[in-house]
Amino acid sequence: MKFKTALLMGFAFSAGIGITTSLYNANSVGSSLWAASAKETAQDEPNNAETVRLLTLFGTVMDVVHSEYVEPISDKKLINNALDGLVGNLDPHSSYMTPEQFKQMQDEISGQFGGLGLQVQADSGHIRVVGPIEGTPAARAHIMSGDVITMINHKNVADLTLDEAVRKMRGAPGTKINITILRPKTGKTMDFTITREIIHVQVVRSALYGKIGYLRLAEFDDSSDREIRVNYKKLVKMVAKTPAKTLSGLILDLRADPGGKLDQAIAVSRDFIKSGEIVSVRGRHPENNQHWHAKGTDITHGLPIVVLTNAGSASASEIVAGALKDHRRAIILGERTFGKGSVQTLIPIADQGAIRLTTARYYTPSGRSIQGRGITPDVEVKETRDKDEIYTYRESDLAHVLSNIGGKAGQDSIRSDLPADIIKAIPHEPPEKWPSFNPEKPETDFQLQQAIHLLNALSSAKAKAPK
Repeated sequence: MKFKTALLMGFAFSAGIGITTSLYNANSVGSSLWAASAKETAQDEPNNAETVRLLTLFGTVMDVVHSEYVEPISDKKLINNALDGLVGNLDPHSSYMTPEQFKQMQDEISGQFGGLGLQVQADSGHIRVVGPIEGTPAARAHIMSGDVITMINHKNVADLTLDEAVRKMRGAPGTKINITILRPKTGKTMDFTITREIIHVQVVRSALYGKIGYLRLAEFDDSSDREIRVNYKKLVKMVAKTPAKTLSGLILDLRADPGGKLDQAIAVSRDFIKSGEIVSVRGRHPENNQHWHAKGTDITHGLPIVVLTNAGSASASEIVAGALKDHRRAIILGERTFGKGSVQTLIPIADQGAIRLTTARYYTPSGRSIQGRGITPDVEVKETRDKDEIYTYRESDLAHVLSNIGGKAGQDSIRSDLPADIIKAIPHEPPEKWPSFNPEKPETDFQLQQAIHLLNALSSAKAKAPK
């Protein structure tokens, strides 16, 4: 099979994460698979016999369940259940979608949907919150990353699939829903009554802090690169009207950005890196391996950059952070990222739904796979000193996690080109009386304030340096 287009990087089931379909023909996929199978089994007859035996076992079990289960059950339900397990137990990010589920996912991609604004992930039979989308009912209710949803409208979700749970959380705008969560860090169970809204995802937000520009990227959808460029131009125009006249630094905020489209991760990286490799993708078939490089563009013309990360920065976010880090184009400040280093391809199967299948691992320019490890910040700064609020849920905590192979071993290299006195002056956690974080009050965002301080210190040091 030949990759044509559209590799996914999103790791959470979430309306708002950009997803596109690969240019696969369902019949050619089937033909390719059977051809490969025939070639392999021709070389290994015992394996072929074992496959026939297991398929016979599958048919026998299906017949027994169909005839003896306590109540009538359709072949369609049995086969869909089998397909769920066939694909879903491979790794945390592969799944089979029925035609109905596939259509619902396509509806979500519009970027506007009715619900709570939660990004969730299946985890060993649980529904775990990856994070709330900024400005949504879930965010205002203070549902947090790492929370486990136990009940929806006072009914247990233990027997629900991720898709079924998400459908129950959706509803008409203005209607109320009760969500019960377990907060693992405290062991407390909490109830939230939330009013559903139409969720508008603002992909990029910008702000100006003195002479420091700020770009917040919420996810990687079709508009991410375009919005980054548009908002950067806005910052340039804004600062031109101030005494500073020009920007002295830029903050790229990728915290709690769960990822999205690979092509957008590459495009955003190319906005800041003029030359060299951005990312490489290696799959099972060598002919599908690919490398992407910069194209000689830096929209900031070499402006110092700080990238903010945390454990919710995943997938496409990690591609951007990894590329900027390896090229020493930016200082990564914050916390270690999620560690999702795999790529998914969406393969429609004629009119029978689709498979979201892990088809490759990606590698940073230095040749490292971040699968299960994440990107380590150059300057570690915790968002809070309250251990009950620290998000520690990462890829390595998931069931059936994909192994980390094929890349350079070891952790990120420690940078030696940063001014030691400035870096040492950055505290690793907020002081005891630091105010509680309020997204509407930037002064309460400790990591953001340290990024501003770092860029201002670098700018001042540069101004004082002998010409």
